[in-house]
Amino acid sequence: MTSTTLQHTPRIPLGDPPATLRRNDLTGSLPTTFRSEWIKLSTIRSSIAILGLTAAIGASVAFAVAKLMTDEVLLVSEVFVFSTLFTSMIAAVAGILIFTSEVQYGTLAPTLTAQPTRSMIALSKMAVAALFGAVLGLAGMSAGFAGAWLGGLEMGSTPTMLETASWAVLYTSVAAVLGLGVGLIARHSSVAISGLLIWALVVENLLDAFIPAEYSRFLPFLAGDEMLGIEVETEATDSIVAVLTRGQGALVFGFYAVMAMAIGTILLNRRDTN
Repeated sequence: MTSTTLQHTPRIPLGDPPATLRRNDLTGSLPTTFRSEWIKLSTIRSSIAILGLTAAIGASVAFAVAKLMTDEVLLVSEVFVFSTLFTSMIAAVAGILIFTSEVQYGTLAPTLTAQPTRSMIALSKMAVAALFGAVLGLAGMSAGFAGAWLGGLEMGSTPTMLETASWAVLYTSVAAVLGLGVGLIARHSSVAISGLLIWALVVENLLDAFIPAEYSRFLPFLAGDEMLGIEVETEATDSIVAVLTRGQGALVFGFYAVMAMAIGTILLNRRDTN
């Protein structure tokens, strides 16, 4: 009688299950993506040119104010921040170029290949824009301090300078983030920059002249300017009452930046890389 032995057939391993993208993987890649974005920004010539232009404007504005405005007593602690009105525009333009330059020169596709999570790209660029905006703000105010001092102004109250400088740095940082959001939406450098400058320098001033101050104070850059605490003489009593505080101006301006980034990130996720 022949006996048969049943042998257990070994199971062939099918391999490990596919890895899933976890939240820890995303947050862990954020420093690397941020470093890559910062290296790209800090190594291009336009960033150095923008930084130099900001410092030159800061020194020139402060020196000119010190020499030409002799009908009132001005102090270094007041004048050093005046150029931030221009620095905020420069920071917004720099924020636009952080994204649109990649689209223009065809480097967006390799960036998305290295980091396929587009929201992570937007978040990293936002952090880089905020940091570069802060650098521009500090450069403009430092040059403005030197220009005002060389213009012969007295120092004034130094304790208030730190508070004013902090608000000014916040302003330029948020302005750069707002510019990045506009760049994400428009995707074209000249369209985004011209549209932003026309709005900030022309449209807002026209609206401010023709609509009540209680409404025009909520326009983005007019609200952002309140963060600097620069007192402007006005004859309209209702305009004085309608002025936002620094904190309120920061909330209004920040709201526009958040909305621009949210819309830009959604469009970045839905659009083709070309």
